[in-house]
Amino acid sequence: MKRICFLILFILSFSLLHAQSTTVNFKILTPGNEAIAFATITVLSVPDTTIQQQKFTDSSGSASFILIQNRPYLVRITSINYDLVEKRITVKGDNPSFVFTAEQQSQSLGNVTVIAQKPLMRQEDDKTIVDPENLAASSTNAYEIMEKIPGLFVDQDGNIYLNSTTPATVHINGREQKMSSADIATILKSLPPNSIASIEILRTPSARYDASGGGGIVNVVLRKGVRIGLTGSVNAGFNQGRFGNRFAGINLNNNTGAWSTYINVQISTRNNYENLSTQRIFAPDSLLSQNAYTKYPTTSFYTGYGVSYQINPKWDINYDGRLSFNNPRNTSTNISDIVKISTGQLISGNEALVGNTSKLYNINQGLSLKHKLDSIGSEWSTDLSYTYSPNNSEQLFNTAFLTPGRPSTRGEGDIKNRLHFYSAQTNFLKKLPNKITLETGLKTTNTFFRNTTDYFSFFNQNKIQDSFRTRSNEYNENIHAAYVQASKTFGSGIVLKMGTRLENTNMDGHQMLPADTSFTLKRTDLFPYVYLSRSLMKIAGYDLRAYLVYRRTINRPAYEYLNPFPRYVDPYLFETGNPSLRPQFTQNYEANISVDERPIFALGVNDTKDIFNQVIYQSDTSRSLAYRTYDNLGTNKEMYFRVIGAIPPGKRYFFVVGTQYNHNFYQGLYENKPIDFKRGTWTVFTYQTFKVTPTTQLSLNGFARFKGQLQFYELSSFGSLNMSLTQHFMNRKLTATISANDLLFTNKNNFTLNQGSVNASGYREGDTRRFGLNVRYNFGIKKRDERQNIFNIEAPEGAQQNNNRS
Repeated sequence: MKRICFLILFILSFSLLHAQSTTVNFKILTPGNEAIAFATITVLSVPDTTIQQQKFTDSSGSASFILIQNRPYLVRITSINYDLVEKRITVKGDNPSFVFTAEQQSQSLGNVTVIAQKPLMRQEDDKTIVDPENLAASSTNAYEIMEKIPGLFVDQDGNIYLNSTTPATVHINGREQKMSSADIATILKSLPPNSIASIEILRTPSARYDASGGGGIVNVVLRKGVRIGLTGSVNAGFNQGRFGNRFAGINLNNNTGAWSTYINVQISTRNNYENLSTQRIFAPDSLLSQNAYTKYPTTSFYTGYGVSYQINPKWDINYDGRLSFNNPRNTSTNISDIVKISTGQLISGNEALVGNTSKLYNINQGLSLKHKLDSIGSEWSTDLSYTYSPNNSEQLFNTAFLTPGRPSTRGEGDIKNRLHFYSAQTNFLKKLPNKITLETGLKTTNTFFRNTTDYFSFFNQNKIQDSFRTRSNEYNENIHAAYVQASKTFGSGIVLKMGTRLENTNMDGHQMLPADTSFTLKRTDLFPYVYLSRSLMKIAGYDLRAYLVYRRTINRPAYEYLNPFPRYVDPYLFETGNPSLRPQFTQNYEANISVDERPIFALGVNDTKDIFNQVIYQSDTSRSLAYRTYDNLGTNKEMYFRVIGAIPPGKRYFFVVGTQYNHNFYQGLYENKPIDFKRGTWTVFTYQTFKVTPTTQLSLNGFARFKGQLQFYELSSFGSLNMSLTQHFMNRKLTATISANDLLFTNKNNFTLNQGSVNASGYREGDTRRFGLNVRYNFGIKKRDERQNIFNIEAPEGAQQNNNRS
């Protein structure tokens, strides 16, 4: 801690030092030389694009920035009804000016060529930015957008994978969601598709981010009100498989200059099914066959809202909140038979019926404050966040014994969960002379979880408490962290960033019923990070840049992985935690190459020790009974590479196609017996668009996975092909999209599990083939400016002259 305080004092000692800077003027025009008011201009330092400034043009289409002389910058310009404009510039001389023209096609002005581009994916520093606009047009919620992003894999349980070993951590607006993958999937399914501004993919996050991102981070950035005046949209849609999904929503944004407010509201109903068949050999001549069919009807409500206020040019304060409610009512039928393999004789059979009704709430409140220390990117930011998630579930179950016949059993359960999650962090970034950037920060997260579960069985019309499943427990987790990192940009186009993160973990679990199974975990760990990038060459005007990244990460077991008391699943399976489970540590090494900020190649290694996976062991009490738990299995070395090719956007036809190969090599113990498990998986993915007319676009995206792997499950080949047709009406105010998801119905698979004493296989499918229609209407009332001469503003002579010099 003394070292961290010393570094903070060291940073502050440079606060009065500034690089040589000058005022740079920008003017944004239409092809008819009309000013574009209220356009957003973002200026990013090159090659360290993490440093950026952003302003809005005034009524004359002008905005001014203070930039460093003789330094290259990337300028991005966005405005409603105009395509994205990008241009690299170099600031030369005093008070230079630049004029840009925004339109749908390429346009040349002087010696500056502005190309209208809006790539699906682009590389910025150590993260990939995904523009979800086209994907949202054929989706009913944010979860469906995730499923369509090239290179991401979403499994049937809601886990999102960037690489195949460990699921990615999901953030919303930069804040980690302390929930299970199923709960996060529920939140994403309630988010309106057009509420997302961008999706950030960090495969190897820097020291600024939590060290728990061993599988990478997927950060969902939500839209906020940014355009002057009152704007918004109304949207509705549906898709239909065996069952149907429907949604309707509205979002409003109001910006008066200093004040900006927004609200998003959506109501939806969803329904789908899952068919899961398994066969497990539990004795030399005995087979357990199970066939479960489950329906998942759900009603959900979501609202997001926020207020931003610019106190002065240096201080901004933002408040935002989210409220979601989900009411799932799933029902399941599970038919189980035990068969003698040699003769096919049915030994026993039963049918289990289970119904679950839940009320799931999620309330999130956030407050952030930002202070701009200077005009070249130095800033101090603070963020406070609180999440409250009370969930209540009721379960009814009944098992009918068919062979041999005997009385059925039935019962009910009442499950109550209460989650409180507090987060506070502060980050300090200082731009120093000689192209040096220093960052440091502190963060604390505090999780408080309470669970009460009451189960009852019925015998002869008497309601008796079920001691096997009744439990009560509480869990507290506190993680305190500090980090420091520095980056240096060298004149040869090299960027070096190094840092480290210190995290102190305190976990305390206490089960009160039916027995005390308390545990505690206290540890402090250090997580270094190294990032190196260099511009290699230019090919046809495009910058070819290479990156090398290293980071150490941790994956802490969740409380449900540690709680040792058994949890009933069906007559032949139960779940239990493992209180001796240790955290797993991963060292990630990755080299990648991008062309003009678009990733094209990556090669990496994930070296994991004390890896823990979900495993299935055969019970000691009965050979037909198995249990699911988590265990540390040893080590895993995963090697992977990605190759992506694309036609640059801006033309009628655009495509991205890529492939990724993952090879996993596990070594360790399974049921105290040595394991040596190797498997390689190929994934192919694509995203393509074709502009049939200026207002009509055909889109296609999909993936195929060959010899798939999910932990120790070996999967058959599967994939999904999605298509959509989008038509714009009324000067692009009205948009209609028809879509077909999993058109060939191939997103289903067979699986096998052969480890230790468990020999199982099965088949899994869901309601993935769907046909739908989405409609969105955009509206806006821009605030009038009392000043005259808003249009036809002539560019100053100095602008043209300096434009030619650049």
